[in-house]
Amino acid sequence: NDAFQAVLTHVAEQLNRLVKVDELKTNFNARLTSLEKRMELEGLKAVEIEKCKSEISYIRDQLWNAQKKPIMTSGSCDHFFSSLSDERKIILKRDIPTYPKYTLSQETVDYLKQPTFDIWHWEPNEMLSLLEHMYHELGLVEEFNINPIVLKRWLLCVQENYRNNPFHNFRHCFCVTQMMYGMIHLCKLWERMTTEDLGILLTAAVCHDLDHPGYNNTYQINARTELAIRYNDISPLENHHCAVAFQILSNPETNIFAYVDKDTFKRIRAGITMLILATDMARHAEIMESFKEKLAAGFDDKNKEHLDTLKMVLIKCCDISNEVRPMEVSEPWVDCLLEEYFNQSDREKIEGLPVAPFMDRDKVTKPTAQIGFIKFVLIPMFETVAKVFTQIDEVMVQPLKNAKDRYEEMKSIEEAQKEAKKALSQNH
Repeated sequence: NDAFQAVLTHVAEQLNRLVKVDELKTNFNARLTSLEKRMELEGLKAVEIEKCKSEISYIRDQLWNAQKKPIMTSGSCDHFFSSLSDERKIILKRDIPTYPKYTLSQETVDYLKQPTFDIWHWEPNEMLSLLEHMYHELGLVEEFNINPIVLKRWLLCVQENYRNNPFHNFRHCFCVTQMMYGMIHLCKLWERMTTEDLGILLTAAVCHDLDHPGYNNTYQINARTELAIRYNDISPLENHHCAVAFQILSNPETNIFAYVDKDTFKRIRAGITMLILATDMARHAEIMESFKEKLAAGFDDKNKEHLDTLKMVLIKCCDISNEVRPMEVSEPWVDCLLEEYFNQSDREKIEGLPVAPFMDRDKVTKPTAQIGFIKFVLIPMFETVAKVFTQIDEVMVQPLKNAKDRYEEMKSIEEAQKEAKKALSQNH
């Protein structure tokens, strides 16, 4: 009797599991039908249709996998459904990249190489496609034998690991990378550098602010944050960006350099790390002085030290290049940056930490924030680079001078309005 009862129990369990799988298949089929009807009846835009197709394909794959795997318990079914929407950092949940493939017009392809490129007109998926195009167009996919699917996964993972800060976000990553891509073409860097060097420049630009928390190094150090403690107050953010970049690359699913040999990867890692660490503005004077010394001695393309310094200056230029762009593109970035600054200074006041005047909402205005930075940092740096690449003088240095003049005029207007308001109040 006991044996018979055990058999009955076992059969009942198996039937119960089969019923659950049938329910799972029914749910999937209902969702597939719903998505397909949505595509047919609602007349979605091309991009939305591609997203729906991708989701349908993904669900079908999961259904197929469910049929091949051992029958799941109810607990594993719960986990299975939750994994559809559960997003995790570093390791992507989905096996197949989900952003649609855009067909780029020749006009867009040409425009992408220009410093005037308007980065505000592109949705996140479009930015991913544009970044993907850069890797193909520069020959980096061929140079590093990158699996195109891995390239897509890597870009998605990078996007996932940029936070939604007002300024230091994925659009800033795209903005800096696009300017680097533009400078590669404008300065014809392939004449001075190897394709490997170009790959290091572009990849460093993509990764240079990964997982930026929206609070700068000064805050990290003064607040004694985990990052400051981990990196001993030495460029805590930049060290963290590097660490996240190589954590992503340590996953075979997102390692675009999986097929390079050990020596090549060692050079790539050293190069990317060097460039990301160079974006710490605390090192600005040191790096620029080193660059000027090499120019004075006679810049030598064949000298690794000279070339490394040039690459550091190039990523610095791209990182803070917004004012090179037309006013309608650059000015919104100032608002974004000030918002991030004000968030930090508000927090510093609450926590009793020192507040930098240029970040204090009670002391800084848009023109005062930009005039000194353009005059004493941007123009001298780009003018120095123009000694090596004369072609940037017209398309980069001159727009910076125009921006300075514009902000000085804006400051004069603000001061005149303030004086008029003051005089009016005194009369009353």
